[in-house]
Amino acid sequence: MSPTLPRLGAGIVVFVAVGLLGLVGLRQIDSERAQDAWALLALLAVPAGVAAYAIVEYLQTRRLDSLARQFDMRTIVLMPVAMALNIVLGTAVAGALKIPIYLDSIGTILVAALAGPLAGALTGFLTNIVWTYLAPPPFGSPFAAPFAVVAVVIGLLAGAFARWGWLRPRRGSSGRELALGAFVAIGVIAIMGYLALQGWSAIGEDIRLSAESDDDLLRALGWLAGGLVGFTAVGLVVLLIWKRDLAAAYVVVAGVVTGIVAAFIAAPIAASLFGGVTGSGNDFLVAAFRQAGADLQAAVLGQALISDPIDKVVTYFVAYLILGATSVRVLARFPQREFLVARPRTDDVAD
Repeated sequence: MSPTLPRLGAGIVVFVAVGLLGLVGLRQIDSERAQDAWALLALLAVPAGVAAYAIVEYLQTRRLDSLARQFDMRTIVLMPVAMALNIVLGTAVAGALKIPIYLDSIGTILVAALAGPLAGALTGFLTNIVWTYLAPPPFGSPFAAPFAVVAVVIGLLAGAFARWGWLRPRRGSSGRELALGAFVAIGVIAIMGYLALQGWSAIGEDIRLSAESDDDLLRALGWLAGGLVGFTAVGLVVLLIWKRDLAAAYVVVAGVVTGIVAAFIAAPIAASLFGGVTGSGNDFLVAAFRQAGADLQAAVLGQALISDPIDKVVTYFVAYLILGATSVRVLARFPQREFLVARPRTDDVAD
């Protein structure tokens, strides 16, 4: 068994335990302070989880090499850039492009893939805190901080998937592998798209794929975000068929798994704090479920189970393209470099 697994296990258990204890305490917090309380909960749970990870590593090795490796100077420099990318794209989607995605985790996934799960988790956490309390107009958001816990989990999952080799190129795969990958990837994307369109049409809304905003910058960024969504649907097919890269299927599975996990964590927060309305393109899905007779909790969870997997598939795909466009020389400077570089076909078959 890898020595990393007990460390991650201890960190996750403590993180969840502190979170659950915090949830009990949050029941006594009045609604006006609840948003800040949720941010404080993440502020307590994240260091507790990291401390548990560090304690187990020290007991194993009498050193803290993996922590030091994840947070080297290159990672520390990259994190603010990744946070800015999260906030800018997330604001553009929420403010100018009302579609059921977020695009606020691309930077988190990039850091997690390059440096490790803890670095990714910290990037996600800091993104949401800065987004609410420090980001200047028009990029501030009152909704982000309570979802910092969700961002932490996304970073942890992305770092784990990268370590398992899910974000490295797998070009030259066999026809049988590609056929199976295409069945999974295209099938999942088609189902998610159909569910989103059904939810949209259920409340009689026109699909608005054009960016609309009084702010020129947000409108331009909205067009960019919309282009990324359309590009993903085509790009995944091209990656599988033309590039014969089985990584497309791994990207889709990673996105769906991350989206489902994030949905189950985010839905109770959105329902209890905001009544399911966060000013984003997901609000129409909540309304659709409510019109169909679902209660608030079920409506928000249903919305999240549709929008979050779609969002995370797009996010992972964009992150994969960025990593693929990065030279091997640059990748070699980051802690998880060996998991991101293509291997000989014999290794792929062995996997």
